[in-house]
Amino acid sequence: MQALGFILRRVALLAVVLLAVSVLTFAIVNVLPGDVATAVLGDMATPEQVTAVRAALGLDQPLAERYLRWLWAALQGDFGRSLQHGQAIAPMLSGRLGNSAILGLITLGIAAPLAVALGVVAALKPGGWLDKVIGAIAVGAYALPEYVIGLLFILAFSIWLPLLPGSSLMDPNENPFSRPEALVLPIAVLITGMLAFISQITRASMIQVMGSAYVRTAILKGVPRWRVVMKHALPNLLPPTIAEIGMYFGYVIGGLVVVETLFSYSGLGQMVTNAVSYRDVPVIQAVVLLVAAAYGIGNLIADVAALLMNPRLRS
Repeated sequence: MQALGFILRRVALLAVVLLAVSVLTFAIVNVLPGDVATAVLGDMATPEQVTAVRAALGLDQPLAERYLRWLWAALQGDFGRSLQHGQAIAPMLSGRLGNSAILGLITLGIAAPLAVALGVVAALKPGGWLDKVIGAIAVGAYALPEYVIGLLFILAFSIWLPLLPGSSLMDPNENPFSRPEALVLPIAVLITGMLAFISQITRASMIQVMGSAYVRTAILKGVPRWRVVMKHALPNLLPPTIAEIGMYFGYVIGGLVVVETLFSYSGLGQMVTNAVSYRDVPVIQAVVLLVAAAYGIGNLIADVAALLMNPRLRS
């Protein structure tokens, strides 16, 4: 019952957060400098044309009324029409959402276990040469923005060593796996940043666990070191580490915007960048709300996974 109550509270909190995000997003994009109708028509439009477009888009209505109408439609899966493309936004999101999900899930699938393994290896001999090497690489990777790391990867693997394409340009509805080589560099950039953070979090937790009384007792009893790590340390290390990975899921989502724009990858990140440039307000609102939902659901899944791995919280 305690676990069920925890999950229900988290779901309720997620709903409140998404509602707050929708309010803030709608308010922010509607108070930005400039006029949406003018952006659609261009600077040469007459005042009468601007007035007509504002009326057609409902921009002459009170802000609260426009928000409630947009929220009700969004709850039914209708995010309106793109001002830039003149198409319904929901079908546009489907292909790009799948493309971004492919990048994000592959990144998590590779980076999470690899980061945990590196953190455990570094923690087994704190201060050793392997710990120093892993720490130095992690600090360097974490200090560099994704944009810089991406440019370095393009320079190294597309220009100096022409092994991989420096661009992942493709049609939004194209299957990314039809060109797997185009996914390597974007995924590598995302993995690099995630490895840097999670490996150091894992290292710190592992050192703390290895210094606990029950682990020292197991070592004094002559239990092999690998068995101590696998049976005693990891089960206590994984729940908080998984929670950290869930919290860091926002990095993957935020990194997608930069990485997709840099590599011209047809995902949500590139879509929202183009929408901001054009002042395509409906697309901005839809993508931000979708990204917030993905971030919240990722955290919820991580919390539930950590809960299932902790018997004391399941009672």
